[in-house]
Amino acid sequence: MTLLELLNKAPATDTAIVLPERGIRITYDSLRSQVAAAADTFASAGIMPGSRVAMALPNGLETIVCFLAASIAGTAAPLNLAYRHDEFAFYLEDTDAKLFVLPPQGADEARRAAAERDIPILAADLGPADSVRFSPAPGGRTAAPPGPDDVALILHTSGTTGRPKRVPLRHRNLAVSAENIANSYKLSSNDVALAVMPLFHVDGLLASTLATLLTGGTIVVPEKFNPLSFWRTVRDYRPTWYSAVPTMHRLLIARAGDHRPEGAEHLRFIRSASAPLSLHTMERLEHVFGAPVLEAYGMTEASHQIASNPLPPAARRAESVGLGTGVRINIMDTHGHHKHLGPGHAGEVVIQGPNVIDAYENNPEANASSFVDGWFRTGDQGIIDADGYLRLLARLKELINRGGEKIAPREIGAVLLQHPAVAEAVCFGVPHPTWGEEVEAAVVLRTPVPMPELLSFCKDHLADFKCPKKIHVVDAIPRTATGKIQRRALVEAFGRHH
Repeated sequence: MTLLELLNKAPATDTAIVLPERGIRITYDSLRSQVAAAADTFASAGIMPGSRVAMALPNGLETIVCFLAASIAGTAAPLNLAYRHDEFAFYLEDTDAKLFVLPPQGADEARRAAAERDIPILAADLGPADSVRFSPAPGGRTAAPPGPDDVALILHTSGTTGRPKRVPLRHRNLAVSAENIANSYKLSSNDVALAVMPLFHVDGLLASTLATLLTGGTIVVPEKFNPLSFWRTVRDYRPTWYSAVPTMHRLLIARAGDHRPEGAEHLRFIRSASAPLSLHTMERLEHVFGAPVLEAYGMTEASHQIASNPLPPAARRAESVGLGTGVRINIMDTHGHHKHLGPGHAGEVVIQGPNVIDAYENNPEANASSFVDGWFRTGDQGIIDADGYLRLLARLKELINRGGEKIAPREIGAVLLQHPAVAEAVCFGVPHPTWGEEVEAAVVLRTPVPMPELLSFCKDHLADFKCPKKIHVVDAIPRTATGKIQRRALVEAFGRHH
């Protein structure tokens, strides 16, 4: 199946998308015609199968229409609107983007990065008749329908070692993943998903968006996650589920206090993904909102969902990410023997399934180390119990997980090293009560420099969520005998103050 076929399943007059701030409802018929028109616009702008359409748009109808249209005419490459110039420049070059879709105003750093590479820009916003319009709006060509093997979506993993890796997700990967998610939560045309995750992430695109469109449900898409207006949206639009990261869940609990907010009675379940959910948060969510909380596990290379706790009456287990959802999960010996271990043994989580990528793009080195005997190595350490429930123990990779945003320490260290006063730099995550982890750094200086200068230097080159909140000056970076940086020692030294 392709995303074009997935989109054609629901009855024409049913509501596909609701924009709560504007009170706008879009039918499936309108969505389909808008996606077809946008795909033709992209084709007329020179996009062919395989051409990358970069986009950096706020959550809303524009993002969904452009994502689907780009996947039909070529390949969608969504980016975070919060990126800085250097980040846009990297992703535009790395994906070889042929077109960049942006909001009509602002996004100056994105525009500068596009201008440097001579990438044409189309501005997208909502025009009259509640439909997405483009400026300029080239015409004259019709997009050819894609095939299941065409790459629909290109995303990057946060590379722990050097450059982020390009993950090509084909139409067949996304379609089967949407089906797996729909099956695991028994989604139907009666469901209303409240989409609060960003739509440049695989979580927002797959779980909230594609699984809902596949089953003919309705997606309520606020412009951004706002704990203050969240419950008003719930009351007005009666969602039956929402997916969020633990950081968002904690903010919603803090806002609700001990009273079940009006509208929460329509929630069939609450999904949590992208970062570990504590038992305390799970219990508070269930107590206050009165809906089962299902923790799930996903990653970009698996077109998102790998495992999830099941709906009642099946058991949901706290601090477990549940059972494989249309995905085979195994535990492999991490000592290089590639031996599969039985229940109760800790090792590397490896996965297999039609939602998993065939290979990274143009990265033979990563492919050689990531695929073993037809299994994909996740880089996470886990254990499977006798009932098949997976518990994640640690990340074998060193990513910092700040509210579900995965941040590569090396990227931040590399920025700090560009400052003339910095001789050595290393970044690490320290525990944080709201975000799970917060970014901090340690530097060895060549010459004295005020900390605010280093912090603002980071802000010039990195999105806010990646910027270190504290920078510690140290005499030396702790290393092992073989010269490997001991991040753990830095976390222990500086993380205890939190």
